[in-house]
Amino acid sequence: MLKRLLAPGGADDGMSTAEYAIGTLAAAALAAVLYTVLTGDSIVHHLTSLVERALSVDL
Repeated sequence: MLKRLLAPGGADDGMSTAEYAIGTLAAAALAAVLYTVLTGDSIVHHLTSLVERALSVDL
């Protein structure tokens, strides 16, 4: 069994076309969700206020 695990090559050398398609769809769905979340009004407001607080220095 160990010899078979360490042997180069084999039947499962890479992803098949279906696996690439599913991976691509999952990546696109994640990108769409992140875009929707990050462009929402509350996130933009909180990020803007965070940057404004970071740039205002009280001495």
